[in-house]
Amino acid sequence: MTILQANSRYAQNDDSASIGRLPQPDGRTVRYRLRRFLPQGADIPTVGEVTVQAGERLDNIAYRSFGDTEQAWRIADANNAMRPQALLAELGRRLAIPLPQAETGWPAQDTPQQDEST
Repeated sequence: MTILQANSRYAQNDDSASIGRLPQPDGRTVRYRLRRFLPQGADIPTVGEVTVQAGERLDNIAYRSFGDTEQAWRIADANNAMRPQALLAELGRRLAIPLPQAETGWPAQDTPQQDEST
């Protein structure tokens, strides 16, 4: 059973290698999502750029670019942003807009494989 929405940044890694398991004292095993490593922005194909304007919000840029406000993380990834809100701090900054996932297959498997022996 998956609890991720199809547009989630974690949905692309919805496989057993991206699931951690934590045994509990009572014998249960708690499953959790492993950390997602950010891709390098230079490796992400883009379709263009957007210039940051006064009052701009990343979710609005995502909606204009992808038709989905929850795809703002794609813009953050393409611009190597650990703190997405920082992308909007400088007026006039040019933000790379990545190709939509359906056209590129991106993001690729960017979560390293978990070593099952540990």
